[in-house]
Amino acid sequence: MIARIWSGESPLWLLLLPLSWLYGLVSGIIRLCYRIGIKRPWRAPVPVVVVGNLTAGGNGKTPVVIWLVEQLAQRGIQAGVVSRGYGGKAESYPLLLTSQTTTEQAGDEPVLIFQRTGAPVAVSPNRSEAVQALLAAHPVDIVITDDGLQHYALARDKEIVLIDGVRRFGNGWWLPAGPMRERASRLRTVDAVIVNGGEAQPGEIPMRLIPSQAVNLLTGEKREVSQLPALVAMAGIGHPPRFFATLEQCGAHLEARIPLADHQALSIVDVDPLVTVNQNLIMTEKDAVKCRAFAKSNWWYLPVDAEFSGEKPELLLQELMSLVR
Repeated sequence: MIARIWSGESPLWLLLLPLSWLYGLVSGIIRLCYRIGIKRPWRAPVPVVVVGNLTAGGNGKTPVVIWLVEQLAQRGIQAGVVSRGYGGKAESYPLLLTSQTTTEQAGDEPVLIFQRTGAPVAVSPNRSEAVQALLAAHPVDIVITDDGLQHYALARDKEIVLIDGVRRFGNGWWLPAGPMRERASRLRTVDAVIVNGGEAQPGEIPMRLIPSQAVNLLTGEKREVSQLPALVAMAGIGHPPRFFATLEQCGAHLEARIPLADHQALSIVDVDPLVTVNQNLIMTEKDAVKCRAFAKSNWWYLPVDAEFSGEKPELLLQELMSLVR
């Protein structure tokens, strides 16, 4: 239902307009306070790059953060990552991730980034505190924030916005009548716009999420998705249909598609009943980091990587490297 409202297909968005106006007013006042100096953002002693969204829901931020960390590491630059840690409930903040940190403490995306890259990661609702904890513990050259475009309390040197190339901005209205955290005009002030799928417009950087082989949660075995019989798909991301479509493009024949809420907490009680012993369950990597502790032998996940083409991605990396030098 929410997808139909945000796309404008359902007229119910009209009933939510007063709340959207209130949301837009409050967020606009907050941003204005920082622009005119009533509030002052904290500036880190190293460059800060924000990777964020204008819309609610998954647009592919985490794969881009991973790509940036890995690409900068290949060029000799140590990046650290900070996140709000959505869905996590740590005993205290800021929290520096270790190999023992759980998704219940830090949230799923920070744990995924830490496991994939090995880069230093810190989480806190106050991102400035997360940056300070990160710098106190690690020799970081540059900080990348996973989300946080609207977190103006942290000064930033570059802003990168992710857009879903298929859904774009829906009906264009602020939450909750539409998907927007800020209006599309905000794009005029950011440094780069990356479009995940669909058709990139002039000046935007096209990106695709490229799947690799499915990985067994219990054994680490890798197998082509098309070779997994009796497949049931589960996705707790911002836009589950994208994951299901990716699986089908890989040759999967899905017996069931199970969309979950983004960042939904998972337990053996939630997941085990979804498949029989004769079926295989396949999930996103973001879901897998929440399920490893109680995984079964017929559970798999599908890693994806951000892929770019053309000269713009390299130019973006050069801009980020110039901040460090």
